[in-house]
Amino acid sequence: MKELIIKGSLTLICTLVMGVIGANAQEASSSHYEGITKTLTFDRMIPPHGLEVTYDKTVHIIFPTSISYVDLGSPNLIAGKADGAENVIRVKATVKNFNAETNLSVITEDGSFYTFNVKYADEPLMLNIEMKDFIHDGSAVNRPNNAMEIYLKELGSEPPKLVRMIIQSIHRGNKRDIRDIGCKRFGVQYLLKGIYTHNNLLYFHTEIKNESNVPFDVDFITFKIVDKKIAKRTAIQEQVILPLRAYNYATVIAGKKTESTVFTMDKFTILQNKELVVELNEKEGGRHQSFVIKSSDLIDAKIINELKIK
Repeated sequence: MKELIIKGSLTLICTLVMGVIGANAQEASSSHYEGITKTLTFDRMIPPHGLEVTYDKTVHIIFPTSISYVDLGSPNLIAGKADGAENVIRVKATVKNFNAETNLSVITEDGSFYTFNVKYADEPLMLNIEMKDFIHDGSAVNRPNNAMEIYLKELGSEPPKLVRMIIQSIHRGNKRDIRDIGCKRFGVQYLLKGIYTHNNLLYFHTEIKNESNVPFDVDFITFKIVDKKIAKRTAIQEQVILPLRAYNYATVIAGKKTESTVFTMDKFTILQNKELVVELNEKEGGRHQSFVIKSSDLIDAKIINELKIK
C-alpha cells in the first residue's frame, strides 16, 4: 500500500512537470516568429527621450535642422510645425489625463532620427526643449545613440549628414577658387567664390559684400538657365534651378559687413547656347546684382576629396 502511494505520487509529480514543460513550450513557441529569425539586440535600439505633454499648455521642441517627417503614435497627441519655423514642432495632448504611454518620432533634413516616449502630466517638467546637434557627441563611437543615417529622396544616394558636412567645410574654408565671376554695383558686391561637386550634387559658394553704410535686405536669389542671346533682355524661355539646401542664407547684410552662402543643387549641365544667370534682388530697393556662369565653369567644378571639419 505504501509502495502504491509512492508510485502514485511520482506519477502525479511527473504529470505536473510535463504539464509545466508543455505550457512553457507552448508559450515559447507562440512568442517566436516562424522560420529562422535573428533576435534584435539592444545595440540596435535607438533609446527614446522621455517627453511630458498636457492639455492646457504647448510643448515646443527645437531641432538643429528643418523637420522632414513627424509621426504620432496615438490620436491622444497633436503636433505640427510652428508657424514660420521649419525646425520647431509644437506638441499637445488632445484629451486630458490619457493613461497609456505613446510615442513621437521625428526625421530632420540632415538625416537624423529622433524618438520620444510620451506621457501625460498636469504640469510638464519641460515646455521648451532644444535638441542639440548630434554630428559629434563626444562618445567613443563618435555618433549618437538616437540618430541614424536617413536617406532623403531629394538628395538621392547622398547621405544628408555628409551633405551638411560638405557645406560646412566649404563655408568654413572660405576659399576663393573663382576670381572672375561676380558683380559690383551701388556699393554692393556679389561674388561666386567656387563651384564644387561630389557624387551627383553641385555646391555653389557665393558671397555678398556690403561696402556701403546702408543695410542690404535680401528679397530673393534665383538661379536660372537662359539663352545667351536673350539673357539680358527678357525673362522668356528660362529654366529656374531650385537649390536643395542653402547654408548660412543671410537675409540682411549690415553696412560694412560680408556674408557668404553655400547652395546645394542636383547635378546639371548647360548647353553651349545657354548660360546660368544668378540674380540677387534687394527687398524694397534697387541695388540688384547678377552674374553669369558658363557651361565651361560648371564642367570645371572642383571635386571634393577632403573635408575639414572643426
